[in-house]
Amino acid sequence: MAVLRPFDKLPRLNSGVLLLVGSDEALQRQLAEAILHEKRDFNISIHLATSLPLPSERDHLRPRMDLVVFMIDIKSKYSLKNVETSLAYVDASFFLGKVCFLVTGVGRVNACSIETNAVRKLGETYCSPVLFCELELEGVRAATAQRLVRMLRICAGLVPGVSALSFVSLMRKSDDD
Repeated sequence: MAVLRPFDKLPRLNSGVLLLVGSDEALQRQLAEAILHEKRDFNISIHLATSLPLPSERDHLRPRMDLVVFMIDIKSKYSLKNVETSLAYVDASFFLGKVCFLVTGVGRVNACSIETNAVRKLGETYCSPVLFCELELEGVRAATAQRLVRMLRICAGLVPGVSALSFVSLMRKSDDD
Protein backbone atom coordinates (compact mmCIF):
# COMPACT_ATOMS: atom_id res chain seq x y z
CA MET A 1 0.00 0.00 0.00
CA ALA A 2 2.57 2.52 -1.16
CA VAL A 3 2.25 6.07 -2.35
CA LEU A 4 2.13 6.44 -6.14
CA ARG A 5 5.26 8.31 -7.29
CA PRO A 6 5.82 9.74 -10.78
CA PHE A 7 9.58 9.35 -11.16
CA ASP A 8 10.46 6.17 -9.28
CA LYS A 9 10.62 4.10 -12.50
CA LEU A 10 12.09 4.62 -15.94
CA PRO A 11 9.73 5.69 -18.72
CA ARG A 12 8.87 3.38 -21.59
CA LEU A 13 10.18 4.33 -25.01
CA ASN A 14 7.60 6.07 -27.25
CA SER A 15 4.69 5.24 -24.96
CA GLY A 16 2.47 6.72 -22.30
CA VAL A 17 0.82 5.09 -19.32
CA LEU A 18 -2.55 6.34 -18.10
CA LEU A 19 -4.20 5.47 -14.79
CA LEU A 20 -7.97 5.98 -14.54
CA VAL A 21 -9.20 6.08 -10.94
CA GLY A 22 -12.92 6.12 -10.27
CA SER A 23 -15.83 4.24 -8.78
CA ASP A 24 -17.77 3.70 -12.05
CA GLU A 25 -15.97 0.81 -13.74
CA ALA A 26 -18.31 0.76 -16.76
CA LEU A 27 -17.52 4.41 -17.60
CA GLN A 28 -13.81 3.72 -17.07
CA ARG A 29 -13.92 0.89 -19.61
CA GLN A 30 -15.88 2.97 -22.13
CA LEU A 31 -13.42 5.83 -21.82
CA ALA A 32 -10.43 3.47 -22.05
CA GLU A 33 -11.84 1.95 -25.26
CA ALA A 34 -12.42 5.42 -26.71
CA ILE A 35 -8.84 6.42 -25.86
CA LEU A 36 -7.45 3.29 -27.52
CA HIS A 37 -9.49 4.03 -30.68
CA GLU A 38 -7.95 7.51 -31.01
CA LYS A 39 -5.37 8.07 -33.73
CA ARG A 40 -1.91 8.50 -32.23
CA ASP A 41 1.78 8.05 -32.95
CA PHE A 42 2.76 6.41 -29.66
CA ASN A 43 1.74 3.38 -27.59
CA ILE A 44 -0.79 3.81 -24.80
CA SER A 45 -1.17 1.55 -21.81
CA ILE A 46 -4.25 2.13 -19.64
CA HIS A 47 -4.68 0.89 -16.09
CA LEU A 48 -7.99 1.02 -14.24
CA ALA A 49 -8.45 1.31 -10.48
CA THR A 50 -11.51 1.94 -8.36
CA SER A 51 -9.40 3.63 -5.70
CA LEU A 52 -5.87 4.11 -4.43
CA PRO A 53 -3.57 2.78 -3.02
CA LEU A 54 -2.71 0.22 -5.66
CA PRO A 55 -1.75 -3.22 -4.33
CA SER A 56 1.96 -3.27 -3.47
CA GLU A 57 2.55 -6.94 -4.34
CA ARG A 58 2.53 -6.13 -8.09
CA ASP A 59 4.45 -2.86 -7.75
CA HIS A 60 7.59 -4.27 -9.36
CA LEU A 61 5.55 -5.16 -12.49
CA ARG A 62 3.68 -1.86 -12.70
CA PRO A 63 5.03 0.69 -15.20
CA ARG A 64 5.62 4.35 -14.45
CA MET A 65 2.34 6.26 -14.59
CA ASP A 66 2.54 9.33 -16.81
CA LEU A 67 -0.96 10.69 -16.15
CA VAL A 68 -3.48 9.98 -13.40
CA VAL A 69 -7.11 10.83 -14.16
CA PHE A 70 -9.47 10.90 -11.19
CA MET A 71 -13.02 10.34 -12.43
CA ILE A 72 -15.77 11.95 -10.36
CA ASP A 73 -19.43 11.19 -11.06
CA ILE A 74 -21.37 14.36 -10.29
CA LYS A 75 -24.39 12.24 -9.33
CA SER A 76 -22.54 10.38 -6.57
CA LYS A 77 -21.15 11.80 -3.34
CA TYR A 78 -19.39 8.46 -2.85
CA SER A 79 -17.45 9.10 -6.05
CA LEU A 80 -16.08 12.39 -4.73
CA LYS A 81 -15.31 10.87 -1.32
CA ASN A 82 -13.49 7.98 -3.04
CA VAL A 83 -11.30 10.41 -5.01
CA GLU A 84 -10.58 12.55 -1.94
CA THR A 85 -9.49 9.43 -0.03
CA SER A 86 -7.35 8.22 -2.94
CA LEU A 87 -5.50 11.55 -3.21
CA ALA A 88 -3.65 10.76 0.03
CA TYR A 89 -1.83 7.96 -1.83
CA VAL A 90 -0.46 10.19 -4.58
CA ASP A 91 2.97 11.79 -4.17
CA ALA A 92 2.94 15.60 -4.21
CA SER A 93 5.22 15.74 -7.25
CA PHE A 94 2.43 14.13 -9.33
CA PHE A 95 0.50 17.36 -8.94
CA LEU A 96 3.11 19.14 -11.06
CA GLY A 97 1.10 18.47 -14.20
CA LYS A 98 0.49 14.72 -14.12
CA VAL A 99 -2.99 14.67 -12.53
CA CYS A 100 -6.38 15.81 -13.75
CA PHE A 101 -9.92 15.51 -12.47
CA LEU A 102 -12.60 14.35 -14.91
CA VAL A 103 -16.15 15.16 -13.82
CA THR A 104 -18.77 13.01 -15.53
CA GLY A 105 -22.53 13.24 -15.71
CA VAL A 106 -22.67 17.02 -16.07
CA GLY A 107 -25.42 16.81 -18.69
CA ARG A 108 -27.98 16.08 -15.99
CA VAL A 109 -27.82 19.12 -13.75
CA ASN A 110 -31.05 18.22 -11.93
CA ALA A 111 -29.54 14.89 -10.76
CA CYS A 112 -26.36 16.40 -9.26
CA SER A 113 -25.35 15.33 -5.77
CA ILE A 114 -22.07 17.26 -5.81
CA GLU A 115 -21.60 21.01 -6.13
CA THR A 116 -19.42 21.88 -9.13
CA ASN A 117 -17.69 24.45 -6.93
CA ALA A 118 -16.53 21.65 -4.62
CA VAL A 119 -14.86 19.93 -7.57
CA ARG A 120 -13.35 23.18 -8.84
CA LYS A 121 -11.98 23.84 -5.36
CA LEU A 122 -10.44 20.34 -5.39
CA GLY A 123 -8.72 21.21 -8.67
CA GLU A 124 -7.44 24.50 -7.23
CA THR A 125 -6.23 22.83 -4.04
CA TYR A 126 -4.22 20.26 -5.99
CA CYS A 127 -3.20 22.66 -8.82
CA SER A 128 -4.71 20.27 -11.36
CA PRO A 129 -7.09 20.83 -14.26
CA VAL A 130 -10.76 19.87 -13.98
CA LEU A 131 -12.50 18.63 -17.12
CA PHE A 132 -16.31 18.46 -17.25
CA CYS A 133 -17.97 16.02 -19.64
CA GLU A 134 -20.85 13.63 -20.30
CA LEU A 135 -19.27 10.26 -21.06
CA GLU A 136 -22.61 8.63 -21.80
CA LEU A 137 -22.71 10.55 -25.11
CA GLU A 138 -20.46 8.95 -27.71
CA GLY A 139 -19.37 12.22 -29.34
CA VAL A 140 -18.42 13.81 -26.03
CA ARG A 141 -16.65 10.61 -24.96
CA ALA A 142 -14.59 10.67 -28.19
CA ALA A 143 -13.71 14.36 -27.70
CA THR A 144 -12.72 13.69 -24.07
CA ALA A 145 -10.61 10.72 -25.15
CA GLN A 146 -8.87 12.90 -27.74
CA ARG A 147 -8.13 15.54 -25.12
CA LEU A 148 -6.74 12.95 -22.69
CA VAL A 149 -4.52 11.46 -25.41
CA ARG A 150 -3.07 14.93 -26.05
CA MET A 151 -2.51 15.46 -22.34
CA LEU A 152 -0.91 12.01 -21.99
CA ARG A 153 1.42 12.72 -24.89
CA ILE A 154 2.68 15.83 -23.09
CA CYS A 155 2.86 14.16 -19.66
CA ALA A 156 4.85 11.25 -21.11
CA GLY A 157 7.42 13.72 -22.42
CA LEU A 158 6.70 13.02 -26.10
CA VAL A 159 6.20 16.66 -27.11
CA PRO A 160 9.57 18.42 -27.45
CA GLY A 161 9.82 21.67 -25.52
CA VAL A 162 6.59 21.22 -23.55
CA SER A 163 6.58 19.81 -20.04
CA ALA A 164 3.55 18.65 -18.09
CA LEU A 165 4.04 21.53 -15.66
CA SER A 166 4.16 24.18 -18.38
CA PHE A 167 1.08 22.65 -20.03
CA VAL A 168 -0.91 22.78 -16.80
CA SER A 169 0.17 26.36 -16.17
CA LEU A 170 -1.13 27.24 -19.65
CA MET A 171 -4.44 25.58 -18.79
CA ARG A 172 -4.59 27.48 -15.52
CA LYS A 173 -4.15 30.79 -17.38
CA SER A 174 -7.11 30.01 -19.62
CA ASP A 175 -9.22 29.08 -16.58
CA ASP A 176 -8.56 32.48 -14.98
CA ASP A 177 -9.68 34.49 -18.05
